[in-house]
Amino acid sequence: MNPINLNTLNNDELSKIMDSFDYILTDCDGVLWHHNNPIARAAEVMNSFVSLGKKVFYITNNSTKSCEEFLEKFNNLKFPAHEDNILCTSYLVAKYLKNKNFQKKVYMIGSAGIAKELDKVGIAHVGLGKDPITSDDLSFKYFKPESDIGAVVVGFDLHFNYLKVLKAATYLNNKDVEFIATNTDEQFPGINNITIPGTGSLVRCVETCSERKPTVMGKPSTYVSEMLSKNYQINPERTLMIGDRANTDILLGKRCNYKTLLVLTGVSTVEHLEKWKKSSDPSELELVPTYYINSIADLLPCLKKN
Repeated sequence: MNPINLNTLNNDELSKIMDSFDYILTDCDGVLWHHNNPIARAAEVMNSFVSLGKKVFYITNNSTKSCEEFLEKFNNLKFPAHEDNILCTSYLVAKYLKNKNFQKKVYMIGSAGIAKELDKVGIAHVGLGKDPITSDDLSFKYFKPESDIGAVVVGFDLHFNYLKVLKAATYLNNKDVEFIATNTDEQFPGINNITIPGTGSLVRCVETCSERKPTVMGKPSTYVSEMLSKNYQINPERTLMIGDRANTDILLGKRCNYKTLLVLTGVSTVEHLEKWKKSSDPSELELVPTYYINSIADLLPCLKKN
């Protein structure tokens, strides 16, 4: 399986490929920006897609912000965005529970983005913020489980600790309590070669302790694509999924029968790609995209030509 390197094509060839899509789904960090620093000319690319009449959707596994906070970031960085085309996992959690007519309380391991989205739909929650261990007594007698917890949600949480795992697993002893994960990203790169544990690392801790598997909101779970299909009737044959992480972005695209474009400005590298395309392992072959390119900015000349 050999993906097409778009950097080897001329503008006419690239234009023909881009003309075959009506819907552009894109990851954010690693594709459009690194933290708060936009990737050069990425905003121009997304604005060009919109000016050509393509429907753009931003799909991010990041649960630390609410949709409103993401919208503010998109606007500040000059990306074309509105609340209806931003699908972050904090929003997906709240939407999922609201659609199920959830009436109980959520115990959350996560950041303020999840809390804000739950607040918007009127779902009560506990667990946000620091939860320090106050004793070396392993009986944890001071923890009194709340009786009205109906779901445990695990997202990215800088204050993650032993006590939070204990509480989540205790609530999940009740099989009627739903277990929800925002995403399963294992790690992501930081500056100075620091490896930053991702939400998936926290989810695995709770999985192991509770002996439960969660319902996952983010990529590569197809819940987000089901939302898009229901609300926008997206045609998979006319859809391109752009991402920098093969086991989330590209895998989602493959599972939904979208064409996929891997950009090399984030997590997955050309070395990974060379390994996967030569593999006999079906799980690695599934990570091979339809196309790859050095940067999303490299699409700009063909889009401007149109």
